[in-house]
Amino acid sequence: MNPLKIEGTAKTPAVTFSAGDGRMEISGKSIPENSVEFYQPIYEWLDQYASQPAAATTIKVQLEYFNTSSSKCLLDVFRKLAALQKAGKSTVTVQWMYEEEDEDMMEAGDDYQAIVGIPFQLLKVEVE
Repeated sequence: MNPLKIEGTAKTPAVTFSAGDGRMEISGKSIPENSVEFYQPIYEWLDQYASQPAAATTIKVQLEYFNTSSSKCLLDVFRKLAALQKAGKSTVTVQWMYEEEDEDMMEAGDDYQAIVGIPFQLLKVEVE
């Protein structure tokens, strides 16, 4: 299965997903004009990945900011990963990165964890 790589822009996050080692990363800002359109290739990749996932899947999410429509799309990503874990296909961990001063981002990670029921590691990032 081919990796998924989407270059980040001022409005869209960088995305790097690798099926071989089960490592995934989303970073930057997520404020695209059309969130559903932007996240569609990610959904499709995850659907394909679900047929032969790695034994352990880790997704690192390090977003500076995301808008309301992106929050729904991220929830859909997490739900797809939760389905993998519930089916016993892969052990899923979300590494939710947030800047020390950004309580809203920390709470967003906490909220996602409560909704989808997969383990989130809430990790503080030093602001440079």
